[in-house]
Amino acid sequence: MGAAAVCSGAAAAGEALVSGPDTDRQRVVLVVDDEHGIRLLLRRYLERDGYRVLEAADGAAALLQLADEPIDLALVDVMMPKVDGFALVRQLRASSDIPVILLTGRGEESARVAGLELGADDYVTKPFSMPELVARVRARLRRPGTDGQPMARTLQVGTVRADLDSRRVWVDDAELDLTRREFDLLAALLGTPGRVQTREQLLDKAWGTSYVSAKTVDVHLSGLRRKLGDAVAVSTVRGVGYRLDAP
Repeated sequence: MGAAAVCSGAAAAGEALVSGPDTDRQRVVLVVDDEHGIRLLLRRYLERDGYRVLEAADGAAALLQLADEPIDLALVDVMMPKVDGFALVRQLRASSDIPVILLTGRGEESARVAGLELGADDYVTKPFSMPELVARVRARLRRPGTDGQPMARTLQVGTVRADLDSRRVWVDDAELDLTRREFDLLAALLGTPGRVQTREQLLDKAWGTSYVSAKTVDVHLSGLRRKLGDAVAVSTVRGVGYRLDAP
């Protein structure tokens, strides 16, 4: 699939792009795609938005880039030779929690869910709008807000305790190994015990964006529930969202 077919809404000369990232440090985005034209187009838009862009033609080359340089976010094509996008995310999540956005022509729900369950943060189906994709990148790199309210640095419900500064979680004296997104979701729930939060509220607190599908919350909460066990109950309130209760 060529670059023109992959990216809809590519800018004509003078088209306004989304404003640059809100950070003093230049963020680094790794673009992983086996089509040279697509990599060049993504580089053009991302660099115009203020990002430094690195490229890799397949998953194997991407793993080398990730080992050599600090990367803030990866845009990963699913269908690639050697190491495909799903395999790359699986290997990446063994040692890193950087945001990953999968790019693919496969639009079936099963493929999207599979990518999210492996640890991807978002899933964009080709053809996609370049301004929208840049907005999604910015959303992933924006620090999640706290609704303007000061937040306690340690949150505890029952035997579950989370330290927000060190991003560590314990059940009694046993430390849990949570992903970055699982921690953010747990912190959001621990901050409002007994209250129902909608999927949209959890997306805003843990992802800092409304671009992500609400199903993403379900996928990550499923993993969080397994790790919490019986320490606390994360209840599904049908048609509304989730509520955290002490046992």
